[in-house]
Amino acid sequence: MWEKIAVIWKIPELRTKIGLTLLMLAIYRVGYQIEVPVLDHVKVRAAASQKGGIGDMLETVATFSASNLRQVTIFGLGIMPYISASIIFQLLGSVYPPLEQLQKEGEAGRKKINEYTRYATFFLCVVQSWFYIASYVESQGLVAPGFQNSAGGLIWYWKLTTVLTMTAGTIFLMWLGEQIDEFGIGNGISLLIMAGILVRMPYAGYQLLQQASIELSGSGTKLGIQDLIVLAAMFVGVVTVVVFITLGQRRITMQSAKHVRGRRVFGGTKNYMPLKVNQAGVMPIIFASSLLMFPMIIFTNLANMSPTEGWWGRTIHWLASIFGRDHGYIYNLCYLVLIYFFCYFWTAITFNPKDMADNLKNFGSFIPGYRPGKRTADYLEKVMVRITYVGAAFLALVAILPTMVSNSLGVEYNVASFYGGTSLLIAVSVAFDLVQKIDSHLVMRNYTGLLEK
Repeated sequence: MWEKIAVIWKIPELRTKIGLTLLMLAIYRVGYQIEVPVLDHVKVRAAASQKGGIGDMLETVATFSASNLRQVTIFGLGIMPYISASIIFQLLGSVYPPLEQLQKEGEAGRKKINEYTRYATFFLCVVQSWFYIASYVESQGLVAPGFQNSAGGLIWYWKLTTVLTMTAGTIFLMWLGEQIDEFGIGNGISLLIMAGILVRMPYAGYQLLQQASIELSGSGTKLGIQDLIVLAAMFVGVVTVVVFITLGQRRITMQSAKHVRGRRVFGGTKNYMPLKVNQAGVMPIIFASSLLMFPMIIFTNLANMSPTEGWWGRTIHWLASIFGRDHGYIYNLCYLVLIYFFCYFWTAITFNPKDMADNLKNFGSFIPGYRPGKRTADYLEKVMVRITYVGAAFLALVAILPTMVSNSLGVEYNVASFYGGTSLLIAVSVAFDLVQKIDSHLVMRNYTGLLEK
């Protein structure tokens, strides 16, 4: 294995691409730490250490957006506006005919959609940064004394400056991602997100060591040696299962029609169509967790303003406890239902059995036992519905696993989040994509790939 890794640095082009990618990620990490200058930094750090309320929502969003929302940095919004704009245009492409036509035009259409996505990203940056400053920075009283107006908020021109600074930070991150795509290796946006996830691992390990003790079995909030062994084995097992399901496919046999040209027969070969078990990827978890943030914020704020007495106060506090940090059975049940819904929803958008059946028909291929056209499309849809059910069950299990680990073993939620959820799925998916890109460069130069025996 070490010989294969050493070969990577012997190829000048690949070495340059990896070095440029690491440089871009280092630039991202520097900007990740630079705070906006109009803030009271002591209050910002105090607010970042608090748990519950809007802070939990910001922490959840930061997981899949490569952002630092709690610290209010110049890269505070991360790549979230660009991801939102990309999802919006992908959804519109399935219902808006002009965009659907652009998607079918190949490289020219893709460049045009990317241009529209950049414009939408700028608009979303301005709106989200303005809302973020009003709902978090000003409401939490994080503005430095020299920049406050009479109401305690930001002076309007400093507010505009902060909005433009955070907008420029996101646009710069988008540019970094595009440079990695063009001159580096791997998907730039995905690598930025994975970098934001992996940098949390040292702090999570530090928290785990603080909870550990040298005793064989822990007591109270302390973890014993056997608890640490169980956690290590569980982490390896979860990663193995995630890799297995992520690469899992349902292979449908295809056969091309025979063509006679003179005395020679062409075609008639058998092949297969790979359908991924987890066709929706990590999107259902992102959608479900984002949707459940709103009741958490609403009920938490209402509970802070409502008394604990009376039926109204007891109801609000009960709902706040359900959707709070300590996720209960009702929260997890809602989470599972939303994951199943968004699995089928996202698969229905990204997988079109009618188009696939038409493509097979146009290229002279067919699925044995099914006539080309509607029968083939119905068969593909039936197969996808069945394997999506399995993929949704896998995503649901991975999504609630951090809560189960945190509640059963008494581990901090930040540590337990690396045993499942969005973080683990994104890290594994991006790591495999990166290894495959490196493999393609090695195989092209007649070297053995990293994944080959």
